[in-house]
Amino acid sequence: MNKIKNYLKRLWNALWDSTDLDEKAEAALKEAKARIAEMKKELADVKKAAKNVVAQSKDVVDAAKGKKRRGKKPYKKNKTKTNNNTKK
Repeated sequence: MNKIKNYLKRLWNALWDSTDLDEKAEAALKEAKARIAEMKKELADVKKAAKNVVAQSKDVVDAAKGKKRRGKKPYKKNKTKTNNNTKK
């Protein structure tokens, strides 16, 4: 019984050594890990963009309610000072 068991083990190992199935599995695993890492980066970008969309949508709702625009004031190019201190 022991001889048959050893023979089957050697046969099984010989079959596995003659195939490249394990190399293909390792390559597929490596590719999957690389893709997962890229997906994580993209999801982080999507999360950041989604937060920005939420903030912008709140501004739109506030504008619809009639509230003034928050944040940086628009730049005025033609700033001219007038002298209104003249006495008549």
